Amino acid sequence: MTAPRTADSGLALDPARTALVLVDLMERIVALPLEPRKGTEVLAVGAELAATFRARGAHVVVVRVERPGVPEQPPGSGLVPGLAQKGDVEMVKRTIGAFHGTGLDERLRELGVSTLVFGGIATNLGVESTARAASDLGYDLVFVEDAMAALTAAEHEASVRLDFPRLGTVVTAAEVRFVRSA
Repeated sequence: MTAPRTADSGLALDPARTALVLVDLMERIVALPLEPRKGTEVLAVGAELAATFRARGAHVVVVRVERPGVPEQPPGSGLVPGLAQKGDVEMVKRTIGAFHGTGLDERLRELGVSTLVFGGIATNLGVESTARAASDLGYDLVFVEDAMAALTAAEHEASVRLDFPRLGTVVTAAEVRFVRSA
């Protein structure tokens, strides 16, 4: 599955049918030593994408993980303050991917979403696991390379160069475009 392209090589995303999915942009995860970019850089690109999506009427999904079976989550387990806005879909996952046991698929289908645009940490774990499940469920997938990072550059590159092109379209944030409204 691939997303449609515009003449200028940007994407032609329909805001009514598209959701930005930002995975694990939590204080303790953004603070990790990441590659090929810092967590704060991933957060900045993700926040900018989210603002653009909201302005165009597209959906924003923010996902965070909670460790199951512990009485209290580690410090920094909340989303980075200010990332989630009113109207966003907030999901809590207890596995690597965001679909298992969360109701995310049902919520996206209620919203009429058929295309998912991904960013987050870690590229090869939370983002890729969520994307693989989304692909199995029939969503069109877009991966914003500069809105992701992993624990090593090699892990990030393996997902971006080997796996993601088989699942969807890999772009930079600058290439994300929406079709004009009628």
